[in-house]
Amino acid sequence: MPRDTTPATAPPPLRPVRVYRTRGHTVVELHGEIDIAAAVHITPALDAATDGPAPLVVIDLRPVEFLDCFGLTLLCRARRRVRERGGRLSLVCPQPGIRKILGIVGLTAAFAPATTLGEALTRAGRRCGGRR
Repeated sequence: MPRDTTPATAPPPLRPVRVYRTRGHTVVELHGEIDIAAAVHITPALDAATDGPAPLVVIDLRPVEFLDCFGLTLLCRARRRVRERGGRLSLVCPQPGIRKILGIVGLTAAFAPATTLGEALTRAGRRCGGRR
């Protein structure tokens, strides 16, 4: 019986970021491990989402498995950019481990993470005078 000698190839890695619009907001959905290696894909996407006047941005961490100090830096940078432009940033983070990290470094109040995308969009809409 002939043996298959074709080398096995791993599927290409998923991009750690997906950006889309919903209810007047730009949603930046992060995936997998958010560390320095993921920054190549995440930084340009976050910069684009947080550019322009009064950006309405939701960063969705639901698909995130790991977030290190570099990931926290990306979140803080996005928040600063949005605030400088008069916009609003909301964070979706249901994972207890990542919420704990936010608390340890004193960022829970700054981000007030929601547990669902719907909750984050509703909060952001209320903060923006009901604009959706």
